[in-house]
Amino acid sequence: MARVPLPWARSTIILAMDVSLSMRVSDVKPTRMVAAQEAAKLFLRDLPKNIEVGLVTFASSSQVAQVATLDRPALVKAIDSFQMQIGTAVGSAIVTSLAELFPDQGINLEEMTFGSKPRGRSLDDKDKPPPQQITPVAPGSYGAAAIILLSDGRRTTGVDTLEAAKMAADRGVRIYVIGRGSVGDAAAMPEGMPIYLQLDEPTLREVARMTGGEYHHAGTAEALRSVYENLGSRVQVQTRETEVTALLALLSAGLALAAGGLSLVWFRRVV
Repeated sequence: MARVPLPWARSTIILAMDVSLSMRVSDVKPTRMVAAQEAAKLFLRDLPKNIEVGLVTFASSSQVAQVATLDRPALVKAIDSFQMQIGTAVGSAIVTSLAELFPDQGINLEEMTFGSKPRGRSLDDKDKPPPQQITPVAPGSYGAAAIILLSDGRRTTGVDTLEAAKMAADRGVRIYVIGRGSVGDAAAMPEGMPIYLQLDEPTLREVARMTGGEYHHAGTAEALRSVYENLGSRVQVQTRETEVTALLALLSAGLALAAGGLSLVWFRRVV
């Protein structure tokens, strides 16, 4: 068994980006948010054009800001349109990203967050597929997609972060985590309202470890750009395990058929 590159195989990267109000802090100039936006756009510029990218944003909730696409201008427009909110739902962002990558698996963030509650149905309701039972695979073994998660705080709401990471690990999806924030310190919002911006590094490191990804702390705008650049070079080439002997056998069979056909044409019999 050998690993060979399959250039025709489609790869997808989901950028999951924190848009909580703490991203307005200016310890990274001009602000954490602007630095993150500029780094993400540079990442898109340098990424091979045949890799699809989706965009998920999260604060108190998570949502798909842009479905996976090859349209780089559409992604840049979505990045420039970020609207900051309160809260940090890190786990929910991971679940939303997985729901985008595996739309047929019936991953339901609402039920995971609030539980399944009986309610009256209207004519507008559509039947949702039940969650699909999956067979866990080795962490990091799914080569067709990856998640890059950027957060500057700790989970305050939504799905438990490690529960969501387990879902990604069971599907073989690597999560590359970028921590952008103060560790154990306090900072102030622009309006002067104090807020503790303690980056939950132990949990974020565990997310990366569980999924076979990596954790990086980016303390400056330059470091953030460098992390995005390095991650882009790592996930841009997809390889899949392909049985080379099977390919050779198929090629040999094709050559044998071709030889038989030429023999009939030239000698009117099979040699």
